[in-house]
Amino acid sequence: MKYPFLCILFFVGFVSAQNIPTDYFSDPLEIPIILAGNFGELRSNHFHSGLDIKTQQKRGVPIYAPADGFVKRIKVAHFGYGKALYLTHPNGYITVYAHLQSYGGVIEDYVKEKQYEKESYTIELFPEPSLLTVSKGDIIGYTGNSGSSGGPHLHYEIRDSSSRPMNPMLFGMDIDDAKDPIVNTVMVYPISGDAQVNGALEPQKLRLKKQKDGSYRTEGIEAFGTIGVGVSTNDQHDGASNKNGAYQIRSMVNGEEKFHVHFNRFSFAETRYLNRYIDYGYYKKNKIRIQKLFRQDNNPLSIIKNEVDNGFLTMEEGYSSVYTIEIIDFKKNKTIITIPIKGAKSAIPATPEDNAFMTFVSHNQGNSITKGKFSVYIPAESLYEDAMLMVTSDVDTLKLHEDAIPLHKNMTISFDASNYTKEDMSQLYIGKSNYNKPPRYYTTYRNGKKLSAKTKTFGTYVLARDTTPPVISPRNFTDEQWISNNETLELTIEDVVSGISTYHATLNGKFILTEYDYKKDVLVYDFDDEVVKDTENKLKVIVVDNVGNSTTFEATFYRKQL
Repeated sequence: MKYPFLCILFFVGFVSAQNIPTDYFSDPLEIPIILAGNFGELRSNHFHSGLDIKTQQKRGVPIYAPADGFVKRIKVAHFGYGKALYLTHPNGYITVYAHLQSYGGVIEDYVKEKQYEKESYTIELFPEPSLLTVSKGDIIGYTGNSGSSGGPHLHYEIRDSSSRPMNPMLFGMDIDDAKDPIVNTVMVYPISGDAQVNGALEPQKLRLKKQKDGSYRTEGIEAFGTIGVGVSTNDQHDGASNKNGAYQIRSMVNGEEKFHVHFNRFSFAETRYLNRYIDYGYYKKNKIRIQKLFRQDNNPLSIIKNEVDNGFLTMEEGYSSVYTIEIIDFKKNKTIITIPIKGAKSAIPATPEDNAFMTFVSHNQGNSITKGKFSVYIPAESLYEDAMLMVTSDVDTLKLHEDAIPLHKNMTISFDASNYTKEDMSQLYIGKSNYNKPPRYYTTYRNGKKLSAKTKTFGTYVLARDTTPPVISPRNFTDEQWISNNETLELTIEDVVSGISTYHATLNGKFILTEYDYKKDVLVYDFDDEVVKDTENKLKVIVVDNVGNSTTFEATFYRKQL
């Protein structure tokens, strides 16, 4: 197969924040741009690295190259970005398109050719720059819902020459937004050992009262020592009810800037530090992400553009101040919160801590914990600060604290399975307790009689067993059926315990490319691939779960050949 060659001179140069081209990229879709998610929005363990553009609840909307360029990377995966495409442009920027239904034209042909060569749906490709060139306005793909997407949309990114995601709205995208940011929660945190807020040593949630001018004012508070303030906020655009993230948040004390967060650009290397930036424990309990307007140790986030005393405020008795928060969206709509603070100290009875059943874990060195047949290793710098953990075990269950403290690196959980037979060992795995469902599978490694798994989340883990093979059933055909009018061949594949690991399908002994949608448990073959050449066809599908149980499905079907 030959692909069109277009000689384009590419250069990668340094582009400063002050020299961002605002008329270089056109919009990637020709429908109105309405967002389901914006840049920097707070997500699970990461900041959102692009824009989620609504596609009118449809798949198959054409995506157009916003500028000349070449295909730098293609990745097809079951999870994450699903079907993703990466273009490099002559000005050094990279654009990314994720959750696609399919690629456009010769790009789709190239991907399928490589998938058949590898006999694998999942694939990652890095074509030579001259192989797949595009011109501005070319169709490069079609929107979909592939990967870890919750509904049809286009995830669109613009990255700089160092592959750092940037806010696409900086490049001239015009999205209607006349709504002021919304405030949900304001919290005040005692930080220093002697600090208190309203006579308490614990963080305090403040009552908000909306003013006639649209601003907010909290109750007056009394505080002593070093304190910090946090806010939960979101923004909405015209024509959409989605709760998007803030663009800028500034705090001021008596009119002087104290802290400034600006969502213009960040690196993927720092994105998991979101868990240090938010009040992680409060989020896990209340499902509300409070952004802490202060920088604690082990928080290197570059979105923090200005800070005085790391954003902390130190209050003394008799001292009063006015703390102000400004939340600003990209269209400069603004919401202001005013917090009157009076310096005052109360007598608080000492409450002794009962740490008799707790395990101390240092954040700056490795920690090994053994409980029963379980052992846990937490590497240095996995925690953002020292912690006291509640760790207990009971036969095959390990209660490893609770998911209220964030982990930045993987810890390793191991289990001594010396009492199990070789046959049993092959069906065992380490999983996380999942309420009334089977334990959630974690990739389990075997070293003799020792099982181990890696995780970045505290919680309850168990030694689980899966003896049940996957289930395969046809959806749009039956054995010995004529299906000449079918456009696809569809099967349901399920494994309710450890989950599906691999699948492989053949027709008349030859590999066929099937696409697995794990969200619907559906495996699909598209007859447009033109692998089917015979009237009588023998289908064979093998599905293997995560502990090695397998199921084979075989059927015969007939098609008229034109």
